[in-house]
Amino acid sequence: MANKTNMVTQEASSLQAVPPTSSSSTTDSTAIIQVIERAALNPDVDIDKMERLLEMQERVMDRQAMMAYSAAMAGMQTELPSIEERGQTNNGCYATLEDIVDTVRPILQKHGFAVSFRIQTQERGIQVTGVLMHKDGHREETSMLLPADMSGNKNAVQAFGSSTSYGKRYVLCALLNITTRGQDDNGQTSTRAAVKRVTAFQAGQIQRLISQCPATTQEWFSGKYGTAVQVPQADFDKLRASLTKRAVK
Repeated sequence: MANKTNMVTQEASSLQAVPPTSSSSTTDSTAIIQVIERAALNPDVDIDKMERLLEMQERVMDRQAMMAYSAAMAGMQTELPSIEERGQTNNGCYATLEDIVDTVRPILQKHGFAVSFRIQTQERGIQVTGVLMHKDGHREETSMLLPADMSGNKNAVQAFGSSTSYGKRYVLCALLNITTRGQDDNGQTSTRAAVKRVTAFQAGQIQRLISQCPATTQEWFSGKYGTAVQVPQADFDKLRASLTKRAVK
């Protein structure tokens, strides 16, 4: 029994000896594999205790990855600029996906981030999911469900592409908290900054409604407000009623 207890203590020490730094993820994984291999070869190891130790180590590593993600995100936020709105529709201007990506890519790389997208065709439309990944393993994601954009006599392929492009722009801006601006605001930036915005709860309501609206309505919304959190408090009631009428049931 003493041998069994000693072996468990030794294995626990091996797990705790892994340096708890974000740069040692490869070392952490290698150490865990080595512990498992030693445990598998020794009949005296208490497997239940080993499993609990490994689960504890995984939780610690997950927490470290989340802390590294949060620290990197905080540093990156100070460098992300407002994106110029150079795209145009009949309903206004918007920041193009190309401009957003070209602007944020070097900043993402500098802080150890990468972005990917998942596109899924569903019965109600096209779901675009953006995934923001950090080099230390933590990731966050957000999704948007869009109807196919059939405006302007688009064929099925064009409608799919239009909705996908809009979805990517929207979820990327949401993941990175990106704001957009007109090419020439005639000195109105400071005036807009003083406008009282909707609450987080109200922004969530608007976001859910806009995700159920036709792509043309979403393009208009993007050109006028940018994102849900930028909607003025004074526009909330009227905008919510308007979006509710246009939402696809």
